[in-house]
Amino acid sequence: MDGDGNAGVDREMTVTDSSAARLQALFEGHRLTPTQRRIAHSMVRRAADVPFLSSVELAELAGVSQPSVTRFAVALGFDGYPALRKHLREVAPPGPVADTASYNEYQQAVEAEIENLRHLASALADPRPVERAGRLLAASCPLPVLGLRAAASQAYGFSYFAAKVHPDVRLLHEGGTMVHDRIDSAVRAGATALLCFALPRHPREVVDTLAYAKEAGLTVVTVADSAFAPVAKESDLLLPAAVGTGLAFDTACAPMLLGRVLLEAMCDNLPDAQARLEEFDGRAAARGLFVE
Repeated sequence: MDGDGNAGVDREMTVTDSSAARLQALFEGHRLTPTQRRIAHSMVRRAADVPFLSSVELAELAGVSQPSVTRFAVALGFDGYPALRKHLREVAPPGPVADTASYNEYQQAVEAEIENLRHLASALADPRPVERAGRLLAASCPLPVLGLRAAASQAYGFSYFAAKVHPDVRLLHEGGTMVHDRIDSAVRAGATALLCFALPRHPREVVDTLAYAKEAGLTVVTVADSAFAPVAKESDLLLPAAVGTGLAFDTACAPMLLGRVLLEAMCDNLPDAQARLEEFDGRAAARGLFVE
């Protein structure tokens, strides 16, 4: 791609990122209901398009009723949705909006995930939250990792790789009363932090478990689909990564990638991480574990 092409892509990403940042700032400080948080999340995900959507279109995008969109606008301090949309149009920067109208539903789902990854890349421009999380996770031994229902695979994937460099990782992927027992056990063994993956639909049990973990003295680091997720109030450090909602079941490429970024940040704070990886590679080669 030539220089002009790259500049166009950079400008489009900048427009999208700045629109999302303005929406996040607009929502801050407001006590939103779960339905309103869903609307807010959908608006951030489609930040460049929102100023041009009707209340009906936004309701369809968020999967809520049209009156819910009106109540959401009023909760933000506007007379109604037209006033909110007028405000968004006035502050929206000029810029191109990708034309995806000709894409089929599968392509649209992929494009939405690409947009989610762009938002994540923009958020990581400030590495301090992830770096802080890496320090917290590396310092906790054992390290409990929680993920229930839709988030169980995210927690499992993180735990699988983390166990190669961290001396004691404890996967919590099954709910029930036993999860509290396992948190108590981790705290007695010296745990200081807990990592949680929380994805929609958010099980009430996850919120309750995080509250229990905080009461037990653990610092809660959470990867969630939105800064407005129900787990936010029970998290000491929340790192958002949006999920795709264009298919029958949500897609979670951005949360998975953020989990790998956290692994990298944790490795940076584990002095013997490289030595552990080399030791594992040596044992794997001796056992013929992998097909080369």
